[in-house]
Formats: sequence, C-alpha cells, structure tokens
Amino acid sequence: MKKFLLGVVALVALAAPAAAADLAARPYAKAPPMIAALYNWSGFYVGANGGWGSSHKCWDFLPVAGGVSPEGCHNATGGVAGGQIGYRWQAGTWVFGLEGQGNWADLKGRNRSTLNPLLDNESKIDAFGLFTGQIGYAANNVLLYVKGGAAVTSDRFRTFNTGTGVVAATTGDDTRWGGAVGVGVEFGFAPNWSAGVEYDHLFMQNRNHTFTTPAGAVVGTDRIGQDVDLVTVRVNYRWGGPVMPKY
Repeated sequence: MKKFLLGVVALVALAAPAAAADLAARPYAKAPPMIAALYNWSGFYVGANGGWGSSHKCWDFLPVAGGVSPEGCHNATGGVAGGQIGYRWQAGTWVFGLEGQGNWADLKGRNRSTLNPLLDNESKIDAFGLFTGQIGYAANNVLLYVKGGAAVTSDRFRTFNTGTGVVAATTGDDTRWGGAVGVGVEFGFAPNWSAGVEYDHLFMQNRNHTFTTPAGAVVGTDRIGQDVDLVTVRVNYRWGGPVMPKY
C-alpha cells in the first residue's frame, strides 16, 4: 500500500506541470470593448429658469432751453423667473440653436435726484424677453455655448416727493428694445433632461422719457440709459436627439 501511494503522488507531481503548461497554451479571449455614450443635443426643447438681475440706470434731465442736467444713477435689482423654448441641431461637436425666452422680473431701485433733492427717482423692470441665436461646443453631455440677439424690457419710471413718499410724476409703462449677448454651460443628466447656468448682458442704450403728474400735466423730459445683467439657472426638457453608442 505504501508503494502504491508513493506511486500516485509521483504520478500527480509529473502530471501537474503538464496540465499547467496546457492551460497556459490555450488562446486568451479579450473582453469586448466598452461602449461610450454619445449625447446628442439636437431637437426641440422647452424649459424654466430663475435667478437674479441688476439694471444700472442713469437719469439726465433735458431742459426745454437745451443742455443736459445729470440727476444721478442707481441699480435696480431683484429676482427673475420665466421660461424658454428653442431648437438645437448638432453637427459633430458643434451645436447651433435658436431660442426665445420670456421672464417676469422685479428689478427695482431709486436714488435721490442730484438736481432736485426734494425728489427721488425710481426705476423698475417688470418683464423682459430675449430672442437669440446660439453657437456651442459639446463634450458628450456637457455643452458650452455663447448667444446673441435682441432683447426687450418693460420699464416704468417714477419720481417721488422725498418728504411724503407720494408719486410726483411717472412715465407709465414703456417698452424698450436693445441687444443681448450671453454665455452658458449646460449638463445633460438624463437622455432628455439638462440643467445649466447662464449669464446675459442686455444693451438697452439711452431713451428719452416724458414725465407727467398723476393729473396728466407734463413736467419734463429725462434721458435714461440702462444696461441689464442677468444670472439664471435653467432646466430643459428636449424632444429628439437620442443618446447613441460610440465605440
């Protein structure tokens, strides 16, 4: 029995290296390549946005006899909220688009008139719209873009008696057109959903406004210049542009 067991051990010892060599000689099959998702930004989209805005405004009184009398400047600040709708199409890593945006706003501010310290000048923007084109660069599901086009604001300008706080004169509602430029970054976090942050600057230039008392009497004209800065957070839902595999 002892000789038999020794013979079995010797046989196993001789067979093990041969089996290992046989296993090592077998061909090795590589794992299939991993598939990287390619996010496509093409399609119609609709979304919501909200954030903060600031409008720098300077008032200059225009006497009937001619000339200019500065009244000072102030910033009208506050919150904004609204929505956007647009279309994008992607060619390689480049993305092109058109977008319309409309927002409610509460940008308000005032300053003491340097020409007449008995009056406070107040400015307010209660709505604005943007109509812009976009050019962007896509790195899979991250989109960097610039935009530019037209802007429109709904303005109201008023003066108040500093002692009583009563409205002395107003322009009523006014619609002003200008230009807009912006930059943004957007992240696709699901096949049809994306979120991002955008900054826009509105060039609204100067415009003359005639002020009237609450009774309707004309009291004078001011040249008012304004620029607007906006920072908004956006969420979009997009139709079309499926996520495609890329090897």
